[in-house]
Amino acid sequence: MTAFPPKTDDELLRLDVPSTLRFGLPAEGHARRVLFGDGAIAAAVTLGRLGVLPRSVAYLARVVRAGGAAYAAALDLPLPGETPARTAGGWLAAAAGVAGGVDDDETLARWFEAVAALMELRLTAGTSPAP
Repeated sequence: MTAFPPKTDDELLRLDVPSTLRFGLPAEGHARRVLFGDGAIAAAVTLGRLGVLPRSVAYLARVVRAGGAAYAAALDLPLPGETPARTAGGWLAAAAGVAGGVDDDETLARWFEAVAALMELRLTAGTSPAP
């Protein structure tokens, strides 16, 4: 296995999260690993810098699980605040465009749960600003 150098938060912020969702949600293998690896970390950094609480992202995961990607994408405020809502809305729209059913909705919900867990870990470790 090849070890990759760690990425800084600023490098992760340049990652195209909607693309990781479009390619990683319906696929297995490398694209899915990128989605749940760098893609989830980039999302956690982004939302952390916007002051979003991890519990809000965990709640969004429950909404996705209950209603699906398309339902969540149609919400006016998927996360509290205008900028976080617009950010998450873009991610949800990208996912809804490729989601092919309940399995993809479940994968998206698990991804949002991973993002929330990473946000909580970053807060606990002191590597993310407190909201």
